[in-house]
Amino acid sequence: MFSEGSHQLKEVDCWLWIAAQNGTFTLSNDDFSIQLKGKESCMIPPNTKGLQLVSEQETRMLWLMVEGPLSTLFLQKMGALPRRAMKQGALPSQLKLAKHIVQATVRVSAAQEASSAQLQQLLWAMLASHSGQPVAMDAVLSHEIAKVIDAMRKNQYKDSFTLSDMANLSRMPVETFRKRFVSEVGMPPQSYQLFCKMERAKTLLKGGSTVRQAGVDVGMSDPYHFSKTFKNIVGMSPSSYSKTAQQA
Repeated sequence: MFSEGSHQLKEVDCWLWIAAQNGTFTLSNDDFSIQLKGKESCMIPPNTKGLQLVSEQETRMLWLMVEGPLSTLFLQKMGALPRRAMKQGALPSQLKLAKHIVQATVRVSAAQEASSAQLQQLLWAMLASHSGQPVAMDAVLSHEIAKVIDAMRKNQYKDSFTLSDMANLSRMPVETFRKRFVSEVGMPPQSYQLFCKMERAKTLLKGGSTVRQAGVDVGMSDPYHFSKTFKNIVGMSPSSYSKTAQQA
C-alpha cells in the first residue's frame, strides 16, 4: 500500500514485477514514464536507476522482486524486454497468483521446503496463464471452459471466435457460457481472446515478423485496426515494440 504523494524507490539488482490492484500511479525515471491502473502490470529490469512512484491517492499494488539464474528468462517469457521497462495488461488469474506468491514467500521461513514447492507451482502457473494455457482463478478449469481456451491456443489465435462460436465449443447456451467463463477465468471471453492475440503478436514481432504480417497472423488483416488495438493493450505501437525488441 502506497500513500498519496511521491516515493523514491531504491535501486535493486533484480527484476521488479509490479501490478496495480486498485488506484492509479506513475512509475518513472529519466528514461521512461509509465502510468499503471487496475489490472495492469509493469516489468522493470535490474539496476534501473532513479525510479520514482507518484500516486494521486492511496494505492494498492502487488510487488515481486524476481532474482536468480532463470529470472531474466522467466520475465522474458512473461513479456519483458531485457533493458526496457515494459507495461502490459495482467490477467485476473495472474493477479491472484501473484498474491499467492507473495503469501507463500512470507511463509518460506516457517516451512521452507513446502513453500519452495508451492512457489514452483505458482510460478509455473503464472507462465502457463500468460502463454494461454488453461489456468483458473482458484483451481483447475472445468472441461467445458478449458476446451474453448485450448481451441484458441491450438489455432494460435489466427481466428476470431465469436461468443456463439465459443459457446458452441463448450456445448453451453451463450449466456451460461459467458457467466461460467468470467467466473472461472476472471474476465469476459472476448477480452481474454484479445489479450492472447496481442501476446501472440508480441512473440511474432520479437521473431522478426512485420507489423502487417503479425496482424494477419492473429486474425487482424487491417493494419490500422491491429496497430490501434496493440497500442491500447500493450502501451506502444507494434512498430515501436518491434524496434525495441530487435535492439534488446
